[in-house]
Amino acid sequence: MTTLGIGADEDVERLKARVAALESERRHLLAVIEILQEIGGSLHFVDIVQAVARRLGEAFGLDRSSIFLTERGGRTVRLVASYEDPSIRNYVVDLERYPELQQAIRTGQTVHIDDVSTDTTLRHVRGALQTRRVRSITVVPITWRGAAIGAIFLRTFRDGQAFSDADVRFCQVIASLTARALRNAHRFERLQERRGAAPAERGRERERAALVGYLRRLLDTFADREGPWDESALARASAEEIERLVGVTMAVLSQEATGR
Repeated sequence: MTTLGIGADEDVERLKARVAALESERRHLLAVIEILQEIGGSLHFVDIVQAVARRLGEAFGLDRSSIFLTERGGRTVRLVASYEDPSIRNYVVDLERYPELQQAIRTGQTVHIDDVSTDTTLRHVRGALQTRRVRSITVVPITWRGAAIGAIFLRTFRDGQAFSDADVRFCQVIASLTARALRNAHRFERLQERRGAAPAERGRERERAALVGYLRRLLDTFADREGPWDESALARASAEEIERLVGVTMAVLSQEATGR
């Protein structure tokens, strides 16, 4: 009888654990859908990183949810989005201050510190972490084509829920989605820049063509009317009058180039 009772209790515990795991998976899937809907509707870099930081912070009730992007040289990163302070958009951070962030970016591997109070790499900031009641830190690199272009930095409260392996895998999925969204945003911005530059370049080309045509016509007309002319006469011309004629000419050319 006792044996049967113990077996039944174990079955109940296993069932509870399975239900909890399924509920966690359901929350993760819903969060992925919500993040996809939000970042999928935007091609702007700032909107994407802010949305991801906010959604992760809300999903886990985090002390900190931030996104960093790498810079050339590898000594600094830029804090481009922060759940706890959305006003932060472009803050330069020395990687020496964040060894866990440095490691994730350098290796391209997720860094998870389950208990910050016992991790030796965080000795220099242990007091500050204790004051903020931080329990764990997870840093997930944002990679593109095998290279880390940034990282998602997450900190949990000491009295909050611990990060499970499933939570870490979920964050890795979000990091992958973020990398793709940022790449698409970068391509869109480059395309917009090229489109913006094209009309101006075409306008300058038309202006140059109009200038060449104008000078040819002017010289031909002048030669037909006046015959051979003495170049020394140019020195006797008024500088102010020449400047005025140049100004009038350029105004006309500008109008011709724009078709007005």
